[in-house]
Amino acid sequence: MRLSRSGPATHRDAWFLLLPALIPVLVLSVGPLLYGAALAFTDAQSGVRHSTTFTGLDNFRALRLDSLFWQSFRIGLVWAVCVTVLQLLLSLGLALLLNRNLRFRWLARTLALVPWAMPEVVIGIMWRLVYNPDAGVLNNALRDLRLTDGTTDWLSSMSLALPAVIVVGVWAGMPQTTVVLLAGLQNVPAELHEAAGLDGAGPWRGFTTVTWPALRPVALSVMALNFIWNFNSFGLVYVLTGGGPGGKTQLPMLFAYAEAFRYGQFGYAAAMGLAMVAVVAVLLAVFLRNRLTREDG
Repeated sequence: MRLSRSGPATHRDAWFLLLPALIPVLVLSVGPLLYGAALAFTDAQSGVRHSTTFTGLDNFRALRLDSLFWQSFRIGLVWAVCVTVLQLLLSLGLALLLNRNLRFRWLARTLALVPWAMPEVVIGIMWRLVYNPDAGVLNNALRDLRLTDGTTDWLSSMSLALPAVIVVGVWAGMPQTTVVLLAGLQNVPAELHEAAGLDGAGPWRGFTTVTWPALRPVALSVMALNFIWNFNSFGLVYVLTGGGPGGKTQLPMLFAYAEAFRYGQFGYAAAMGLAMVAVVAVLLAVFLRNRLTREDG
């Protein structure tokens, strides 16, 4: 009989098998993350003649008094919360529809995934054309419906730019959320729906008593992940507005990007990134703790 190996030799073999996947993660993710965190405590700037020195918490003290950064942080929270909530609600409705036995369901599922296959830059360019004040599809449709006789510059309006960008963010992120929720719906046992129907439960009661309780853990997870992803958004808003007009769509990542690559303040920008990670981690911890406590209760 051949005995299986155990002990230190087995652990060494396991680490050896993990190395091909572990090395790229360490080099491309963990290494830059640690380097960026270290830069936050220095006065690193662009230029070969500038010597980097350790400054301790000076960047964070300056950041605490930077009203422009905190304004961008508030805009980022509004953007992330609105996009995340709307994505969840609309994706849930779409997932419920796609989960029904309808004709051409395969075609509807394929079309629902189209935004997922498009790069953020392409989505941004496409929606800039939609929002074009002179020849955009949206303004032309509103004029044809006689809802307006002018040309609304959606992306340059101080009051409309952020809502317009939020619409694009919701549209771009719906496919991922829909796929996850649809997978969760398909794991709900059909026997539960049948039992609810025999008890006289209608569609709404069946959803609240059977579907949603089974889907809630999945929805909570995808909501948390979407919030992190949306708060750290960069490419889509950069292509659409570049942070304008007047900073009304200046997300924190855009602000940090400008500090680093437009003004050359690498240390200060790294401190911004570290502060954003800390605040988002705290917000998520509070949100998840409250949700899990409510579910356990």
